[in-house]
Amino acid sequence: MKVTRREFLSWAGKALGAMVFAKAADRVGWAAPGLPGPALPTRPLGRTGQAVTLFSLGGEGILRTTGRMREAVPVIRRALEMGVNYFDTAPAYQQSQDYLGEGLQGDRQRIFLASKTHERSRDGSLKLLENSLRRLKTDHLDLWQLHDLREMSELEEIFSKDGAIRAVEEAKAQKKIRFVGITGHTAPDVLKEAVRRYPFDTALVAINPADRVRLSFIEEFLPLAEEKGMGVIAMKVMAHGSLLEDPVRLTPAEAMSYALGQPAVSTALIGCSTPEEVEQNAAAVANFQPAPPEQLSDLEERVRLLAGQYSTFKREG
Repeated sequence: MKVTRREFLSWAGKALGAMVFAKAADRVGWAAPGLPGPALPTRPLGRTGQAVTLFSLGGEGILRTTGRMREAVPVIRRALEMGVNYFDTAPAYQQSQDYLGEGLQGDRQRIFLASKTHERSRDGSLKLLENSLRRLKTDHLDLWQLHDLREMSELEEIFSKDGAIRAVEEAKAQKKIRFVGITGHTAPDVLKEAVRRYPFDTALVAINPADRVRLSFIEEFLPLAEEKGMGVIAMKVMAHGSLLEDPVRLTPAEAMSYALGQPAVSTALIGCSTPEEVEQNAAAVANFQPAPPEQLSDLEERVRLLAGQYSTFKREG
């Protein structure tokens, strides 16, 4: 049977990915991929007490698409096989919730499932919650987050008489959510004010080696999160993959090591497009050891001149 060059390269790439993962798995005593075995390394998610894997699957990549169930579900299933136990999505992520609802069937009880509300009102948030539960095929969320906080004016809406905090309290009382968090990648000062007003359990924030150049979540927000005992989930860890490309070319392990080396950070949330990417990210944290401060500083120096392009998601000015 003739094999084309493209087919050979595809096969070789998959074989190499499997070999890399198998070596990492052997070092930490994992079973072979797809077989029962010890989970990925974990950390507690702040005061929730929940142990979450250092690598968690985000709602970006193939999950933030429409009409691609056949490609998305294998990514979710591979994450489960690798031992990932934290899965994040949002109503704003196209069909991500539908994909997870399908891909997590039979495994809901052994994973920590997070979604969000981008609505700022009680009624709008509760409507989104009901829709999320239906699409995710579950009766509760482990974590419900107020999504993408950018302006102080949003906090006034959220904490008003008919704001989203009322929805949070009602949903908790009805056991439709267990914990509540906030997310933001634009302005650390807004998140700080939110935490001063309400005892949020977690925060999903942008953390990569370009962070300290301006509007630093590491410097401005993480100390308060640590003081409050919050669990911090790191996003934008690879700056949508651009940190892995020329001229910087960080490895996934370097990018994740930087994020996981920051105070209070429990897990690095990564969107994946293929099962092979899931394997690569799992391998990157297989033998995780905290990097010394000088290594983290070196990563910051490597990106300093181009830090602006790795922080385009932050507020201007």
